[in-house]
Amino acid sequence: MIEKNQLKHPLSLRFRGFLPVVVDVETGGFNSRTDAILEIAATTLTMDDDGELRIDETFEFQVEPFPGANLEPAALEFTGIDPMHPDRNAQPEFIVFDDLFKAIRGKVKFHSCNRAVLVGHNAHFDLGFLVAAAERCNIKRNPFHPFSVFDTATLAGLAYGHTVLARACQLAGIPFDNALAHSAAYDSEKTAHLFCQIVNRWRELGGWQPLDLDDDEI
Repeated sequence: MIEKNQLKHPLSLRFRGFLPVVVDVETGGFNSRTDAILEIAATTLTMDDDGELRIDETFEFQVEPFPGANLEPAALEFTGIDPMHPDRNAQPEFIVFDDLFKAIRGKVKFHSCNRAVLVGHNAHFDLGFLVAAAERCNIKRNPFHPFSVFDTATLAGLAYGHTVLARACQLAGIPFDNALAHSAAYDSEKTAHLFCQIVNRWRELGGWQPLDLDDDEI
């Protein structure tokens, strides 16, 4: 007889039904309500037959500033993004987030999960911008948990004693090129590598094992 959980993707048992999705946004400032999203990338994760967490796929988008959005000169200088550059091929927020959320919902279903949970480096920053954009675009089916996150700044501080992404990657043996940083796709994938390494190492040390535990809802 086939057990019910044998029909599920193994990743669905790792984070109590949540699919970790690493998100990075590059913005025109620090205020999610007033400042523009200029780039967003989301890296989905999967689990192999040995129970190792791995990178699955990265979705990346250039985003048009929403009407009336604030663009801080210091933020643009920091990221190196020219919002008006013709080669950006940026799309309006409502197209970007509709496409992104559809892709994430597909990944959630494929992995037998209930919803996505955002993984990020200083994750509540990225979640705040994502939620604000979903509200501006009147998107009702946001696949991400509204407040729970996995923060690699905290995890890296625990595992490697450092909270800066570039330094944490260096300490973890993950190549990091500062010249490529502050691109949403690059930072998302480096954060994903860091998260996977910490999660997998914890398992090697005797932490989580693939057991079916019936947790209460958050």
